[in-house]
Amino acid sequence: MSNRIKINQVEPAAYKAMLSFDSYLKTTDINPIHGELIKIRASQINGCSYCLDMHAKDARQFGETEQRIYTISAWRETPFFSEEEQAILALTEEVTLIHQHVSDETYTKATRVLGEKKLAQVLMAIIIINAWNRIGVTTGLMPE
Repeated sequence: MSNRIKINQVEPAAYKAMLSFDSYLKTTDINPIHGELIKIRASQINGCSYCLDMHAKDARQFGETEQRIYTISAWRETPFFSEEEQAILALTEEVTLIHQHVSDETYTKATRVLGEKKLAQVLMAIIIINAWNRIGVTTGLMPE
């Protein structure tokens, strides 16, 4: 891959705004492991190797198991994820693949399981990681 810009150097104010947006997540009711599930699943869909590497490591630090990390992309086919996590992962997939729209079924279940406030927080977490993925993929960020 050719050398690409480093957003933090070329547009430090925009990068700082992204970091500030990201720091909002620490003020939410989202369990840190659930936050990492969101980040890993969106990053899998978007093909962001940098974010996948980072968030798999972060998930392990929060106590996430290897088994669950390895099976996030197949969460529907495993018994490893709670109803809340399933609602979060379904919403993450549909928001990330927004061109297919978010189904009424997924939205209704997420609202029922999470409640409106946490639903709003989860939506923001999904939006934030999708923005980071677009930066990472477009600028060719690679894990070290």
